[in-house]
Amino acid sequence: MRLFLALVVVHIALVGTHVWASAHYRDEMEDSEFAEFEDFEEDESAPVEVTTSSQSVDAGDSNGQDDDEIAVVEDEESEFDHFQDDEEFEGYDSERLGSKVDEKEAPKITITKVPLHLRSNWDSFYLEMLMIAGLVVYFINFFAGQTKNYKLANVWYSTHKSLLEENFSLVGDDGRVENESPGLMKDSDSQYTLWCSGRTCCEGMLVELKMIKRQDLVAVIAQLMRPVQDQVHIRVDMGKDEMDTFVFCVATKKTAVKLAKDMADVSVYCPERRAGDKFGLPASLNVLSELAEVSQTMLDSKVTAALNKYADLIDYIHFSDQFSGPKQTEETTLVKLPDVKKVLMFGLNMPLKGRSVQEAMEHMRPLMQLVFYCMEKVKRFRLSKEGKNKADKNRLRVEEMFLKTTHAARAEAAAARREEKRRQEKERILQEDDPEKQRKWEEREMKRQMKKKAPKMKQLKVKAL
Repeated sequence: MRLFLALVVVHIALVGTHVWASAHYRDEMEDSEFAEFEDFEEDESAPVEVTTSSQSVDAGDSNGQDDDEIAVVEDEESEFDHFQDDEEFEGYDSERLGSKVDEKEAPKITITKVPLHLRSNWDSFYLEMLMIAGLVVYFINFFAGQTKNYKLANVWYSTHKSLLEENFSLVGDDGRVENESPGLMKDSDSQYTLWCSGRTCCEGMLVELKMIKRQDLVAVIAQLMRPVQDQVHIRVDMGKDEMDTFVFCVATKKTAVKLAKDMADVSVYCPERRAGDKFGLPASLNVLSELAEVSQTMLDSKVTAALNKYADLIDYIHFSDQFSGPKQTEETTLVKLPDVKKVLMFGLNMPLKGRSVQEAMEHMRPLMQLVFYCMEKVKRFRLSKEGKNKADKNRLRVEEMFLKTTHAARAEAAAARREEKRRQEKERILQEDDPEKQRKWEEREMKRQMKKKAPKMKQLKVKAL
C-alpha cells in the first residue's frame, strides 16, 4: 500500500511538471510564431525597379533591342480607377474627386491575437487530464483495496475453520434456509461476519471482521494521519443460567476510557479504572471490575500469560450480565429499563505489520483458543455469598435510581394511556344510536371531572374511649 501511494505521488508530480513545461513552451512559441513573416517583410522592403510601357519602348528603340527582350511591367489597374470615370459620376468635379481618392490611404491589415483558450492544443485541458488521472487512481485503489480485504477475510477463515468446527456444530450458518454455501458473509467491502452455533453454555457466537476501508481512497489518505488497525470482534451470547451477575473488562487505556464513557453497563457498574500492572498485566492495559473477587478469578495464570504475550493484539475483553449496548442520549426518554443480555465480547487486532497474511493469522490462533477458555471459565464461575449480595444490591440501586429519574415520564405516559382509553370509549358511545347511554356516560364524565377538581380532604379516624 505504501508503494502504491508513492506511485500516486510520483504520478501527480509528473503531471505537474508536464503542465509547467508546457506553459513555458507556449510562451516561447507566442514570441516566435510570427517570425516566419519577418523575412517576407524584409524582401518587400527591398527596392523594386518598375518601368512603364512607354519608357520601355523608347529605351528599346534607342538601344536597338527587340521588344521581347525588354522587361515590360504594366501598371496594374487601381481599385480606385472607377472614381476617375467621368461617365460614371456625372455632375461631380473630377479633379477634386481624384485628389480626394489619391489622398486616401490603403486600409491597414490588423492581426488579432487569438485567445489561448480557443486554441486546439492539449495544454488547454490540463484540469480535465488531472481529473481523469484522479479517477483512474481512485478506481485502481478501489479494486486493489477490495481484493486485499477479501484475501484477509478468507485467510482468517481458512486458518480458524478447523478450530471453530471442533467447538461448534454449525459454522457459518445464520439460520436462513436459502443459505446454500455457509461461511463468511460479506456485509461490505471492508466488513465480513461469521455466525457459529451448536455449543453448550452459549446460544451462539458472532465473529465480525472489521478491516480498514482500503477500497476508499479518502479513508486511505486519512489513515496516514490517524492510523487504524484491522480488527476481529467476537461476541458470545451466554445462556440465561450459564453466567453469574458481574461486569468485568480489560482494555487498553484509550479503549477503556471510551468504554467507561459510552457503554451503559461499564459506566454504571465499574466506572473506576485500575492499572494493569497491579494484576500482573502490561502497563498498557487497564482493568475495570465490579467486584474484586471477579478480577482475581478471571485473571488466572493462563489468562495473565496470554495477555502478557499478546498484549499488542488485545484491544478489549468485556464480560457482562447487564449488557444493553451504548448509553442512551439525554434526548431519549425511557419509561422502562432496557433489555439486558449476558455476553462475552473480545476485540482483537490483526498483526499484519512485518508479517505475511498467513503468518499473521497463524499468530492470532492462540487468541481464539483463549476465547473458548474464557467461555468455560465463566460457565463454571460462581460468586461468593457476600459478592452475590453486593451485586444484587448494585442492581437494585440502579433500578431505584432509574425509577426516580423516570417517574415523571412514566406518569405522563400512564396519563396519556388513560386519556386514549377514554377517547376510544367516547367514540364508541357516540357511534351508538342510544341517547340514554350517551346521557349516562356524560353524567359519569361530569361527576369524574367534578371529583377531580374538588380539594382533597384527609380522613381522620378517632378511637372511641
